[in-house]
Amino acid sequence: MTTSGQTGMPAKVLVVEDEPVVRDLLVAVMRTEGYDIVAAADADTALRQARSFRPHLALIDVRLGSGPDGFTVARRLREEADVALLFLTSADEAEDIRAGFAAGADLYVTKPFSVDSLLVQIEAVLARAGKSRDAHWEAADVVVDEAARAVSRSGKPIDLTPVEFELLCRLVRRPGRVLTKTQLLSELWGYRDYNPNVVERHMSALRRKLEANGPRLVHTVHGAGYVFRA
Repeated sequence: MTTSGQTGMPAKVLVVEDEPVVRDLLVAVMRTEGYDIVAAADADTALRQARSFRPHLALIDVRLGSGPDGFTVARRLREEADVALLFLTSADEAEDIRAGFAAGADLYVTKPFSVDSLLVQIEAVLARAGKSRDAHWEAADVVVDEAARAVSRSGKPIDLTPVEFELLCRLVRRPGRVLTKTQLLSELWGYRDYNPNVVERHMSALRRKLEANGPRLVHTVHGAGYVFRA
């Protein structure tokens, strides 16, 4: 299978996190999702990077190990550029949350967090800010234009429902990676307790439409989930 990924410009994200394990996790996951990432462990480095990188979104921890805190970083970023702000932090007291929104937060997420849910929230923040990724995916003979919400296979357009389109996007973004039903429900609907028929029904319809123009690309991994591969 040939996968070219995004041909448009990816959204730029600045990660400001002093804990190396969390910082490395965020960078790895978001790069896999197609974002352009830079990361910093402290306020001074973050602000210096932001001036040259010009992020669309800053993902900020409040309690940084040294120097100014995340609230200060957020205020400075908003003074210097048009950037969406998402706090990801263990600072979960009411006064912390109020301070975060006072500093310009678009969203305030407390740790521990679900990676899948965080990715959905990041997409939502970027969409509200008008900074969504301009993603154009080509996988096998399928072309997905996320901005136009259009899909074709072998040059023939495929009419998908909104849910079918979102399912396909999540699979095509991560070819070869198995996505569980729980993960898909969490990403699309925010569900944790679920009836597996919800995903199965929509996935069956998606497959039927894709396979009208070629062999199977969305495969079931029994006991695990679904994967996009040719």
